[in-house]
Amino acid sequence: MGVVILDGSTVRDFVGNEEVFTRSVNEKFTALDLNGDGVLSRAELRRALETFRLFETHFGEDTVTPPTEIAALYDSIFDQFDLDQSGSVDRDEFRSEMRRIMLAIADGLGSSPIQIAVEDDGHSFLQLAADLEAEKIAGATGDK
Repeated sequence: MGVVILDGSTVRDFVGNEEVFTRSVNEKFTALDLNGDGVLSRAELRRALETFRLFETHFGEDTVTPPTEIAALYDSIFDQFDLDQSGSVDRDEFRSEMRRIMLAIADGLGSSPIQIAVEDDGHSFLQLAADLEAEKIAGATGDK
């Protein structure tokens, strides 16, 4: 676990850097596509979402959410990604939804820098956004 300091502009710059953003999203997509068929199934996306433990804690306290409620929430999230309602999420749909999510995060962060704990596994989009900003700063000051 690591800590980054960022604001909305950091995230917007990451999303706006088409090369870096696309490469990052493609890497995440490939990691989630467990069977390598080029699309994400409900099960593959759900497996990824389950790692976030979104429905198992409430302000740090373990909670019990009924399985039917959890299934409905995961289905709803999948439907947001499955833009063409084909029953699977292709790479373009995944990239489009991740762009929308990241820009929503940027809007939520606003212009005041905050500290955020992130997984330091190299796959966190917020970590990658902070790394991109650090590279820009280092390049501008000649600290490369």
